[in-house]
Amino acid sequence: MYDVIIIGGGPAGVSASLYTKRANRKTLIIYHNESNLEYAKKIENYYGFENGISGKELYETGLKQAINLGVEVKKDELLKIEPSENNTFKVITTQNEYISKTVIIAIGIKKAKAKIKGIKELEGRGISYCAICDGFFYRNKNVSVLGSGSYALSETNDLINIAKHITILTNGEKPPEFRAENVDIVTKPIEEIKGENKLEEIIFKDNTKIKTDGLFIAQGTLGSTEIAKKLGLFLNGDKIVVDEKMQTNIKGIYACGDCTGGLLQVSKAVYEGAIAGLQVINFLRSE
Repeated sequence: MYDVIIIGGGPAGVSASLYTKRANRKTLIIYHNESNLEYAKKIENYYGFENGISGKELYETGLKQAINLGVEVKKDELLKIEPSENNTFKVITTQNEYISKTVIIAIGIKKAKAKIKGIKELEGRGISYCAICDGFFYRNKNVSVLGSGSYALSETNDLINIAKHITILTNGEKPPEFRAENVDIVTKPIEEIKGENKLEEIIFKDNTKIKTDGLFIAQGTLGSTEIAKKLGLFLNGDKIVVDEKMQTNIKGIYACGDCTGGLLQVSKAVYEGAIAGLQVINFLRSE
């Protein structure tokens, strides 16, 4: 049992961990993808570095600082966060499951979206980004899942006992190892998603097509927006809504950094991480 699990190893997540760990709270950071910070060649507008510092060095130094303080840090891919018993949360990754009293979401918003003709036009009309949220609407229907990694398989598992048949579309990527009676895998590259008032069919580059009632986008890894939708957190566009304490609308779940919007700067991420960490400490004291 952890006091807090922090999703994300960038400035916001590490900043939060420094406060919770110094308060002697059992803290775990789970991170998977590279941080956007790593792509910054040189940062010259952040306090304390007279000659600037590369984003990669700042990112790696932050993680080392957390580890040196005694924070547990694991590189793993998040699949989902679920409410658990006694007002705790179950954090499920590709390698393990963890239970925590609180969760801080400190990962950014996925910038890359599926660049397939028709997806944007049919969002909300047969195209979804959350199987747990929208799977109910596709009971005993034929659906598809776009993706080839662990995230796509997790979405497929959420649909297996709901949909009549599921087709995993890898769009040219290597197929995952997955077997189920009502699941097929198609690896062909996709040309277009079509439908009049709602999704109707998927056309491949070899001019073949399949009929489908719903398409769940699950490319790459889980981002903050997808996490929020699965949990039922309030969103403003693709940003997680928080109050001045970095608290979301669900008790015990906080968010900080790029996923809350506003100024996309290291200073803002560090500040919000500190607030989230301090508020988690206060929350745990009051329980």
